[in-house]
Amino acid sequence: EELRPDGGTTWRLLAGSDPGKDQSYFLCQLSQEQLRPALFPVGGLLKSEVRRIAAEQGLATAKRKDSQGICFVGKVDLPLFLQQKLAARRGNVHEILATWPKYAQQPPMPEPGCEPTTAQLAALAEPWHYTVRDGKKIGEHNGAHFYTIGQRKGLGIGGRRESLFILATDVEQNVIYVGEGDAHPGLYRRALRIRPEEMHWVNPTRELAPGGSGRFQVRIRYRQPLQQATLFVRDEGGFILFDEPQRGITPGQFAAWYDGEELVGSGVIDR
Repeated sequence: EELRPDGGTTWRLLAGSDPGKDQSYFLCQLSQEQLRPALFPVGGLLKSEVRRIAAEQGLATAKRKDSQGICFVGKVDLPLFLQQKLAARRGNVHEILATWPKYAQQPPMPEPGCEPTTAQLAALAEPWHYTVRDGKKIGEHNGAHFYTIGQRKGLGIGGRRESLFILATDVEQNVIYVGEGDAHPGLYRRALRIRPEEMHWVNPTRELAPGGSGRFQVRIRYRQPLQQATLFVRDEGGFILFDEPQRGITPGQFAAWYDGEELVGSGVIDR
């Protein structure tokens, strides 16, 4: 907790002490009302210390393996769980080559020291848009809804020097677009956008008004190393401009921004 000059209290959400087990990313949408009564008794401990304490207390879970599945539905991983719940739908896999002409037309980065315009930010945050005419059919899949951007497992297409990665999914047309190799340009972008109504400030005293900006460390998936970035807030929403291109920016997932060990805010990635 942190006392404000007006005498009130702001409740801060801090990352766990164990970087390999920190769960703060999953708590990035908590409100002040939810944080106020919350207790995190093992947040300041390493997992090894928790296991030691459990062993001293004779708990049966002291040496139990960490859960790798969806713990609240049983011993099952996410792809299998989805296949059990969603109907299969055969569709085509199209490969986009790294030489696709539009990759050479990427919008330029703002000049160092210059505030980017909203149009520049929007252009940098715009994802690549593919059609079946942009690539060649190389296989089939069981449903575009089973796959996510950046995924490389589960396609069942072999005979390649490097792995195939999901570049984009079109669930309406049921088409998956893939590219070969981890360095494929279609996997990387410099910015993302969050809609205005999806901007959430865990610490409301840090909220930026439209026109404001701030330097943060950002995570766009669980256990991703924190990435240096600048958050720009505009009437059109929040734009996160990364210092380095980011792999697999995925709409629907959360972007969470930190200042040191504090998770300051988050938002659903729109694009």
